[in-house]
Amino acid sequence: MTTCPTSYTCSDKGLILPLVSEATWPIGARATIYLIGLLWSFMAIAIIADIFMSAIAQITSYTQRVKIPDASETGYKEIEVRRWNGTVANLTLMALGSSAPEILLSIIEIVFNDFKSGELGPSTVVGSAAFNLMVICGVCVIGIPSSETRRIKKLKVFAITAVFSVLAYVWLIIILVVNTPDFVDLWEAIVTLLLFPILVIFAYILDKDYFGSSSVDDEEAGLEVDNLLSQEHADKQVIVEMLRRLKSNPDADEKEIARLTAHLMEQNQPHDRAWYRSNAIRKMTGGTPLTTPLTDKSSELLETLLIAEEAGGDPDFIHLSEGGKKAIIEFESPSTAVIEKEGRVRINIIRHGNLDRRVIFRVETIDGTAEATSDYKPLKETKVFEPKETLLPIDIEIIDDNVWEPDEVFFIRMTLEPDQQAVLGKHPVTQVTILNDDEPGTIQFANPSFLFKESVGCAQIKVERSNGCDGRIVAKWKTKDITAVGGRDYENTSGEVVFEHGELTKMIEINIKDDLEFEKDENFEVDLIEVDGGAKLGKLKRCVVTIVNDDEFAGFVDRIADLTNANLDALRVGKQTWAKQFEEALNVNGGDLETATAFSYILHFMTFGFKSIFALIPPATIWGGWLCFIVSLCCIGLLTAIVADLANVFGCLIGLEPEVTAITFVALGTSLPDLFASKAASTMEKHADSAIGNVTGSNSVNVFLGLGLAWVVASIYWTSQGVSFEVPAGSLGFSVVVFTICAIVTLILIVVRRFVGVFGNAELGGPKTPKMISGIFMISLWLVYVLLASLQTYEYIEGF
Repeated sequence: MTTCPTSYTCSDKGLILPLVSEATWPIGARATIYLIGLLWSFMAIAIIADIFMSAIAQITSYTQRVKIPDASETGYKEIEVRRWNGTVANLTLMALGSSAPEILLSIIEIVFNDFKSGELGPSTVVGSAAFNLMVICGVCVIGIPSSETRRIKKLKVFAITAVFSVLAYVWLIIILVVNTPDFVDLWEAIVTLLLFPILVIFAYILDKDYFGSSSVDDEEAGLEVDNLLSQEHADKQVIVEMLRRLKSNPDADEKEIARLTAHLMEQNQPHDRAWYRSNAIRKMTGGTPLTTPLTDKSSELLETLLIAEEAGGDPDFIHLSEGGKKAIIEFESPSTAVIEKEGRVRINIIRHGNLDRRVIFRVETIDGTAEATSDYKPLKETKVFEPKETLLPIDIEIIDDNVWEPDEVFFIRMTLEPDQQAVLGKHPVTQVTILNDDEPGTIQFANPSFLFKESVGCAQIKVERSNGCDGRIVAKWKTKDITAVGGRDYENTSGEVVFEHGELTKMIEINIKDDLEFEKDENFEVDLIEVDGGAKLGKLKRCVVTIVNDDEFAGFVDRIADLTNANLDALRVGKQTWAKQFEEALNVNGGDLETATAFSYILHFMTFGFKSIFALIPPATIWGGWLCFIVSLCCIGLLTAIVADLANVFGCLIGLEPEVTAITFVALGTSLPDLFASKAASTMEKHADSAIGNVTGSNSVNVFLGLGLAWVVASIYWTSQGVSFEVPAGSLGFSVVVFTICAIVTLILIVVRRFVGVFGNAELGGPKTPKMISGIFMISLWLVYVLLASLQTYEYIEGF
């Protein structure tokens, strides 16, 4: 009877794994299984890290009211500010949240390796630092749209964290290579750990500017926080303004408007590093996004807002990405007239919005009282707007039959071809009237009175031209108060309405002011006072406009506000109850199936088990987030131990040294969420702090906590045994030296970018060619680091 051997290839590389004997398994199969397990474990760590970050967000979210000087009668006003200083939170809890796997990996490796130094933990710390500084900064530099820039706002804090991030690795070189080669004394380990609170204290002092001028920025920061807190609930004035922009859009139902409102409010709020990291993780795992995704209907409403903005809306109402706009095409006029004897009518199609794309659409004529072939020649053609083209005329032939007929009409309709990055504007159909005379016509209002709700925003009063359409006509108009007061209830204006040759209808637009208070119905008068070009004023040269109060509209706004608040509540990083946690864990995209993609389903299927298990963790709302913090940290520690085993065994099976495995597979796996988070922050935020400002701080914390804490524990143990803690410099010392050189070069380039005009005077973005060169150079430095460190590990380069 044969038994499986207890020792076989790579069987001794793990602390926990392998769980069963793998002696008879093929090496290739084992390597594949361990690689899949390693990648899968990275997703598990990402999910638990998201929960960990939600606990940190809850802990740091508590606020207090403070008084600041004000010009009011009391001499001060109260604002609400967070108890945790932002810089301190970023360097302590936030940094711990993003670096927990690397820190725990180093600690676990030493504790479970008889307090001996391992290769995986320290190399992962250095490898992650290299990826974070060089790759993440390079990607963020390139990722900013051309001509845009992002500058670091808290420059003093960035400077001190950058200095400490270099000092941390210089200190490692002093310990491992210069002072006590290949050994770490207890005092050296303690100094390494104490550098962490020293960094936090220095950063806090510079953030508050205690040794500089009065901190205006700090006061502004408090105001910004107060503004952020106030925007956690829907502003009814914002909803009213949005409804004004949407006007009578038939797709504007309550749920879609609420979804769009929540989306825009969330897009315009500043976010911290934790928010971007959590959102990146949820996108990677098919979880609940922290932004409200738009459906097809709400996307169309967004395009309607863009049309309103193109027509002269307030550009500060919404800050929309230029890259998100679509082309908008429509007829220049809703109606046109032509004298039958002219034989041809020209219709203009205009384009605005995004002008960078090619747009294909179809134009066809439709009979009205005029009939194709007998009154006009039908048209059914495909038309194209080339990039940058804004005007496209089409000519339709009119048939002159020399027989008297009353005025007749036909229509021209446009439709978009499939998959076009464009939308139809206000006038997708135009009416063409065939006239039998050549008079300039009569100008008058379409109706003697018009009724508008106070919430309409802009009253459109229709003016018609009849009995001829020859020549260009200008009609002057003015308003007159009755019970409505100009300037309070409406804009008391005068102006001109211009009818070009052949045009039959025009609109006078008067802004109606909604004070959101109950009032009786009010009215004012609009008069046509003069017309030129030989035209005449008709009988309806005066009209009365009545403004009616809209109680139903107020209820409509309240319902949208409630739905918007529900959408915003769903975006909170932490959940209120276990039930809500399980609901989101068991459903793809957190239950928002309407916006879920096929990829979301795949990611959810791959991570369903982990999500279900981690839903057992106490919600962040219990005990102020601390219980969730502790339990999540324990789970990260367990998963980190498994990752360490998987990485060691996998590297052994394919012939990779642990140091190389650490700076490649493990470093990338733990740093990818930070890459996606920084990329999103670089484009969404006004400043570069959330994108790259935290990178240097995290790199410092990795050394001071990840290595310092582990080395203190090991040094105490070995000192009690009467010997020093041995940490062979070897490849680690060489890796640290190479990284330090590359890090200094990278930081110098970042500083140069800020002060040299060719780069746009900013750390991120700027002109296309310089930013591409900068970004590629930074990423190349990381490749150089990985290559040199790997070559030294395999002794192609002599180390220390």
